[in-house]
Amino acid sequence: MFASLFVTVALALFGCVSAAPQKRALAQVYSKCTVPNTVALTFDDGPHVWLYDISKALIAAGGKGTFFFNGNNYGCIYDDANIKRVKYAYDKGHQVASHTWGHENLATLTWDQIHDEMWRVELALQRICGVQPAFMRPPFGSYNDLVREASAIRGQKLAIWDFDSGDSVGLTAQQSKARYDDVVNAHPSNILALNHDTIVTTSQEVIPYAIQKLKAAGYNLVTLAECLGQEPYQWVGTPQVKDVSELDVLSDPSLHSLAAPMVSPAPFGLTFYTHYTDTHKSDTRYP
Repeated sequence: MFASLFVTVALALFGCVSAAPQKRALAQVYSKCTVPNTVALTFDDGPHVWLYDISKALIAAGGKGTFFFNGNNYGCIYDDANIKRVKYAYDKGHQVASHTWGHENLATLTWDQIHDEMWRVELALQRICGVQPAFMRPPFGSYNDLVREASAIRGQKLAIWDFDSGDSVGLTAQQSKARYDDVVNAHPSNILALNHDTIVTTSQEVIPYAIQKLKAAGYNLVTLAECLGQEPYQWVGTPQVKDVSELDVLSDPSLHSLAAPMVSPAPFGLTFYTHYTDTHKSDTRYP
């Protein structure tokens, strides 16, 4: 009797207990700068024509900004005008980062859909600038653990903000300026500011005013990576030449079945396609 009881207990403890599923790592989420006396002015939803005015104002003040680009929000990132804007921002020393492809609410998407939103804009930045971004800003600031898991697998961190100019929710230029007045008067150690380069009054009224106020208060205008003391990119390679036949497939999800075959199957049921043949990891697969 005792022998059979021992066997029963042993089976319960060792033979019949399956291992718990392993949790995937979560990407770091940053909502504040960490380097004292810095301000990171960040701009979402572009590339847009007002990017040029913002860049000139920042550079004239000895500063740099960060642009979180969409792939297809205010026009496709592969349009010639938008390619020029993205390259201009990068070449001027601003940080370029991911705001996903279509500005979807990532917290409402499936695992495959989240990756699809991420990888297509990453490939665009690889193709246009030769870089793999280290930071992603989720549209609307909306994310969950699934989004963080996907970002971690892709080697990216999430960037939110601790100051919102309010330009995207209908505030007037005067109201946005008042918000900057308030934060400058409060004088925190650092500021991570949300703005949008898709709004003309932001570029031509609010940002020049904010730059003047922030500089007068003694802040340094830096990129997001600089205000965190981190690298802006996972790697830097060589930009590539635009190929219209490839870009038609990449920018239109309905044509993904026409993409080149995968080099190897992607795990977790996620499909990735090879569109580029550079030697700088552009066809790296992520689960």
